[in-house]
Amino acid sequence: MDIILASQSPRRKELMAMLPYPFLIHPSEFDESTIKEKDPEKAVLKIAEGKAADVAEKFPESVVIGSDTIVFQQQILGKPKTAEEAAEMLRSLSGQTHTVYTGVVLMKDGIATSFAEKTSVTFWPLSEKEISDYAATEDPYDKAGAYGIQSGGALFVKEITGDYYAVVGLPLARLKRELDALLS
Repeated sequence: MDIILASQSPRRKELMAMLPYPFLIHPSEFDESTIKEKDPEKAVLKIAEGKAADVAEKFPESVVIGSDTIVFQQQILGKPKTAEEAAEMLRSLSGQTHTVYTGVVLMKDGIATSFAEKTSVTFWPLSEKEISDYAATEDPYDKAGAYGIQSGGALFVKEITGDYYAVVGLPLARLKRELDALLS
């Protein structure tokens, strides 16, 4: 039985490769903007389910994994489109603790198994130079909250409570256990 990751994220692909299961990649065409949920945990699970369902329709005999990550600091922080948006998000995270939610949905035989991991991340206070220098790079633009903890954004992190890999985009240890149970 094939395992399919319904994602085009290079980070999720790298993380999946750490698991002891071979997998295929088929990016989802699910439109995330259709989800208007304000609760971050519910929103991340609905988006992950939409991604998994979209791909599971095309591959009903496979186990399909959909995942999404949301950064929450008083509101859901999406992916910035401009350097100004990236800088604004980084200012809001500077010296603060925010929450990262990663939702995962596994679909097999039309049945969904889902879970969400919640991780607290505290940033050091950031200078305007740090913010503008980072916002001027390509790093913030395909990442919720305008930073990558696995890349340049790592220099902003003072403390993390929870699953580091969930912040990167896929909670590996939990996902492995869920796959073990599903495939046994």
